[in-house]
Amino acid sequence: MVAKPIITAEEAVELIKEGDTVMVGGFLGCGSPAGLIEALEKKGTKNLTLVCNDTAFHNFKTGTCTHVAKLVAKKQFRRIVVSHIGTNQETQRQMNEGETEVVLVPQGTLAERIRAAGAGLGGILTPTGVGTEVQEGKQVLDVDGRRFLLEKALPGDVALLKAKKADKAGNLIYDKAARNFNPLMAMACTTVIVEADEIVEIGQIDPEIVVTPSVLVQYLVRSKK
Repeated sequence: MVAKPIITAEEAVELIKEGDTVMVGGFLGCGSPAGLIEALEKKGTKNLTLVCNDTAFHNFKTGTCTHVAKLVAKKQFRRIVVSHIGTNQETQRQMNEGETEVVLVPQGTLAERIRAAGAGLGGILTPTGVGTEVQEGKQVLDVDGRRFLLEKALPGDVALLKAKKADKAGNLIYDKAARNFNPLMAMACTTVIVEADEIVEIGQIDPEIVVTPSVLVQYLVRSKK
């Protein structure tokens, strides 16, 4: 196996260009790459499309703002594709004011659209959303008397992911529930950047427990925390 470049978070976000679709792993911050998010916030790249499970926490009363919520607050996204925004008051405000396009996708559908992109599929068929607002503008197909929506695959340009441990080739394992969207996004993006808590020599991770194989990863970043 060939070792992948180990770069800084600041070098990593230089790979993200205005207009890119950026996928960020995590579920309310659990499994999100805090160092990469912080570096992207400092760089200030705008007009991005975010694909994430959610937009983390932003509470006006307490001033709490975590993970990708920091990027939302600085209006670095022109479009946000997520499963919910209930914990981020700023995302809600931007959506209601028409400042940012927010596309709400059922969580299972979001995961499957990302997986479909990684598997080279054009999309998936799902009964979720049939007969609701989710159906608007989408093709409906009848399969054995049951109606399904055609949901198109959702690819990305850059994935920002978090792993518990990586070897220098880029094989990854995750920390329990922090696994969530990370493995799917690793499959769906052209450039995959992984912030790892620990980076070990090639061969020091048992192949039987590797979740994301090295072939999907382009760059590694050491976590500062």
